[in-house]
Amino acid sequence: MTTSTAIFASIACGYLSGSVPFGYLAGKLKGIDIRQHGSGNIGATNAIRVLGKGIGIPVFLLDMFKGWLPLWLAAGWIAHSGAEIEIVSLGKVLAGFAAVIGHMFTFWLGFKGGKGIATTGGVLLGISLAGMIGGWIGFLTFLFAFRYVSLGSLAAAVGVPTAMAIQMWCEGRWDYVLLGFGITVMVLAFVRHRTNIQRLLAGTESKAFTKKKPQS
Repeated sequence: MTTSTAIFASIACGYLSGSVPFGYLAGKLKGIDIRQHGSGNIGATNAIRVLGKGIGIPVFLLDMFKGWLPLWLAAGWIAHSGAEIEIVSLGKVLAGFAAVIGHMFTFWLGFKGGKGIATTGGVLLGISLAGMIGGWIGFLTFLFAFRYVSLGSLAAAVGVPTAMAIQMWCEGRWDYVLLGFGITVMVLAFVRHRTNIQRLLAGTESKAFTKKKPQS
């Protein structure tokens, strides 16, 4: 397998892996269409809200796994082609980005999917531990301070490229491909959360840790 073929295969694998709608499939196992309940999202947050933690947490882990898996495959395929380490890293970033896009725009559901937070976490597990930690710090800080999952997710999106930039600055070595990935995912997260942002500004967004039903 040539390097270019390995990269294209990694991107295709990333999209196909990311496109598997685990939240939707979990809902079907329970006899419901999760898109018709809770927030209407197929992601892990709505799966936990609608299906309970016993099902929602495995959905979260699977959404992370489908982001990590293509990176692991890409690393093997591209390295086996004899490519330099920089090309291997680029291929992993492209495969990870494809996985996030696959989750957000899955062809299984008419190119309508989730918001990509858990899948991005899986990608970061494979390419940037600092970015993953920054995302978790942002998410947990804002979630427990304000009790809005959506606000926590947005804080996580900001925390990812911020943590990446801090690490690169400290090391004195800038990886603009990786940082570009973090910034792009951050922008996509804000775009996918635009209705949540509108509800946050209007004061109608549902809070976590309450029994109040979220708005669809």
